[in-house]
Amino acid sequence: MDFGGCYIVAAPRVVVWAALNDAAMLKAAIPGCHKIAWSGAETLDLEIKINLGVVHPVFKGDLALTDIVPAERYTLTGRGKGGLLGLAEGAADIILSDHGEDTLLVFAAQGGASGQIMKLGKAIIGHSVQKVIDGFFERFGTAMGAQVTPLSDGQDSQTTT
Repeated sequence: MDFGGCYIVAAPRVVVWAALNDAAMLKAAIPGCHKIAWSGAETLDLEIKINLGVVHPVFKGDLALTDIVPAERYTLTGRGKGGLLGLAEGAADIILSDHGEDTLLVFAAQGGASGQIMKLGKAIIGHSVQKVIDGFFERFGTAMGAQVTPLSDGQDSQTTT
């Protein structure tokens, strides 16, 4: 399953980058996050309760940052185990660029899950994951004190570097 979006964050790119790498900021922004903490220079431990409609599993796992270009981009890869429901895993590319005084944040993710989770149906899972992503960016802006505006499909996303 693929997910993503483009967002204008009313803050300079270096400020957005710092917020994306601040565990306390991320915990405040991730819906259902019980715990997120750096476990290494480029790894985080995560515990998150996901609302999948009929069930609310708690996933425990880890996140790794790769392909890091400070204040520009990284790839975030994660795996989590949700008890009897099995495993979920995904990867996301986060790309930042200047958009006037603000920052254009482009988020593109791919994810999958084991059979037990998928038995709930792709429509339920896909809708739930997209809600988590949208909720994250809304709460992320609030946590960092900056307005975050999603760009709808077809809007001009020209950037300056």
